[in-house]
Amino acid sequence: MAYLAAQGLALVSLLLLDVPFALRALGVLTCIAHGVWHLPRIILLDHPLAWRGLRRDTGGWSLWRRADGWQVVQLLPDSMALPGLVVLRFRAKGQWWPRSLCLPADTLSADEHRRLRVRLKFSRRRWAAPG
Repeated sequence: MAYLAAQGLALVSLLLLDVPFALRALGVLTCIAHGVWHLPRIILLDHPLAWRGLRRDTGGWSLWRRADGWQVVQLLPDSMALPGLVVLRFRAKGQWWPRSLCLPADTLSADEHRRLRVRLKFSRRRWAAPG
């Protein structure tokens, strides 16, 4: 809902701006393209490239997606673990750009969400690069 509200506000503000029609149309098309790209991958999680699983084992942190299974990732220090939300900032092995994954409290059971927050806050090697 937050994403749709932000998109709605962006579209309304674009329509209210006093700019030439071409710029306004470009802004609206950009918002629509962003929604078409991000909704299945980030919000609905029904795309093969959507991250759908998280685990921690002796090899470090891994994320799972249908397209290529478990991928070893390096968590970044700007990840956040709040009571209602966990924001994982990570870099996949072999990639240089960071990515984000938001896990609201209702995505896991209360106990699993609490254990994830504790592990993120107190794990000794949480920022270690994958080996």
